[in-house]
Amino acid sequence: MSNESSLSSVKDEQLVAKRRAQMIQGALKLFKEKGFHRTTTREIAKASGFSIGTLYEYIRTKEDVLYFVCESIYEQVHERLEEAIDFENASVSHLAAVVSSYFHLVDQMQEEILIMYQEAKSLSKETKSYVLQKERDMVAMLERVMIACLPEDMPKRDVSLIANNIFIQGQMWGFRRWMLHNQFTLEAYIDRQIHYLFKSLGLEEEEASNLTG
Repeated sequence: MSNESSLSSVKDEQLVAKRRAQMIQGALKLFKEKGFHRTTTREIAKASGFSIGTLYEYIRTKEDVLYFVCESIYEQVHERLEEAIDFENASVSHLAAVVSSYFHLVDQMQEEILIMYQEAKSLSKETKSYVLQKERDMVAMLERVMIACLPEDMPKRDVSLIANNIFIQGQMWGFRRWMLHNQFTLEAYIDRQIHYLFKSLGLEEEEASNLTG
């Protein structure tokens, strides 16, 4: 999906943004209740507050709605990471703050993220590739934070793998909430994951504890 603006026949960008936001919110509610396949475009239009004819002024197929939902979720995660990152004050404790901020966001959006991963298989190959690239971009942001925050003598060879680990550990809080929520509060989960992150980076246990709390 290289040119998303081509999906809409409406040229007013503000109206397109408004309608798209309505569409995403309406679709999310329905996808939570029924799933993507059992939801009809007519139901999406009604939940969005406009007619089926109006809906098709902004999309071509129901898959386009799922694409916009996935894109919206990634954009919110991307924006939160950008807000948390401060390269001018890069430090190991700042890295911990960025990871904590990411985990809190995943907690707030766990239902949306679960929907995205459950239903993304319904996207076409081209669209799925575009959405997954956004995920790679967010992992790359975590990599840049790690490189900026770690001392010069820290090993860099595993930065990419560790950044992916952080990304998945955040998602895991939502995917396995049925089990993890019985064992950990969110803060305890974050504390332990950051603890193990610092250990994997070669920090001493006492030093890692001081940095996290």
